[in-house]
Amino acid sequence: MAHFTCVGATTDELRRTLDEMRDCGIENVLALRGDPPQGQDEWTATEGGLSYSTELAKLISENYDFTIGAACFPEVHIASPSLEQDLDVLKKKVEAGVTFVITQLFFDNELYFDFVDKARAAGIDIPIIPGIMPIAGYGQIKRITSMCGATLPDALQHELDVRQDNPQAITDLGVAYATLQCSELLARGAPGIHFYTLNRSPATRSILAALRAARPWDRALAPA
Repeated sequence: MAHFTCVGATTDELRRTLDEMRDCGIENVLALRGDPPQGQDEWTATEGGLSYSTELAKLISENYDFTIGAACFPEVHIASPSLEQDLDVLKKKVEAGVTFVITQLFFDNELYFDFVDKARAAGIDIPIIPGIMPIAGYGQIKRITSMCGATLPDALQHELDVRQDNPQAITDLGVAYATLQCSELLARGAPGIHFYTLNRSPATRSILAALRAARPWDRALAPA
């Protein structure tokens, strides 16, 4: 699946890239607005480009046969004033052609299930795939959560604090915590898991091995 943003490109340039992806046989596109380029604090659309992921999804759906995904935010987008506005935006994404969404990272599964319930109540019925990031470093997870607005439960924060000078212990905790998260999510009906690997696969491979052995999806009662 290609992760595709509006950053630094005109509409014509976006179309050319989409043409190349189509010609290469890519079938799935995750349509994202994207973060401001490094060194910029505020999002600014490229002249002749797009400003929102909804616009990108519409451009793709009207001109290509890709299956289109998008992002959603169980703890509310960092620039959004409310969950209600986030859900309104999500409905617009669906209207623009999005057929599944992947959540921002989170560390409390109840945030995911509560978000799914509210999305369903708002009439959004596409698959909502939880996005999980195995914690790999103390400073790293502090930076990432501060950037995206995700929160760390107090108990997890405490365990990270007592291990902050032991990188391997942090990694081991991250794998164990993410494995428990995924096991519960799948057992309670999540349609799958999207891993944020940050180009590092060992932690995710360990989690997948544990999940394949435990097979929590066999216990799922109903899809989320």
